[in-house]
Amino acid sequence: MFGIEQEAWQIFLLTLYVAAASTAISALIGIPLGALLGLHDSRLRRLFRIFTHTMYGVPSVIVGLLVYMLLSRAGPLGELGILFTPSAMIVAQVFLITPLIIGLTASAVLAVPKETKETALSLGANKPQLVLAVIKESRIGMLNAVMVGFGRGVSEVGAAILVGGNIRWLTRVLTTAILLETEKGNFQFALMLGALLFLLSLSVSLIITVLQRGEKK
Repeated sequence: MFGIEQEAWQIFLLTLYVAAASTAISALIGIPLGALLGLHDSRLRRLFRIFTHTMYGVPSVIVGLLVYMLLSRAGPLGELGILFTPSAMIVAQVFLITPLIIGLTASAVLAVPKETKETALSLGANKPQLVLAVIKESRIGMLNAVMVGFGRGVSEVGAAILVGGNIRWLTRVLTTAILLETEKGNFQFALMLGALLFLLSLSVSLIITVLQRGEKK
């Protein structure tokens, strides 16, 4: 039983690592781009915003297939040799999470009342100071975007299997392990992993709820 528990915790920790790393990278990319989209309005940026929202609904297997082709031996990044490793899973999740963070960050910035901007300008704020004021007002929404992105990473299945391979002790995360163990008929282990995934998802939901309540206050 100890071996099963040890494997379950290894899978749990790998899930946390992949989701946290991909979310951090996506936040570094997505928050500045989202803030830029929210602060400045133009036809090109509106089109980019539409593209970002479209990416919300793209099936993860499509993203996984594209990343697989990039990282395979015949692909342009094949020399990196990271296919079927946690690094490949992180790359795939960055493609999935970044559009979410961009879109939600842009929405948070756009939701800042016009009065806030006008007040900052009336107090003599220059352009950088105005940007900082808007970002400060929308910080809870940005944190919410990051947590939603993390939840997306935790729940990922299709891309994780394609680029990770679901290899035991190496690239098996909670979602892919549950799928495999259920197919094998090992329902006890699958339920154990399911409980860990549920607790992790519940924690993310609770954090988002707290952030949203804080934003309303």
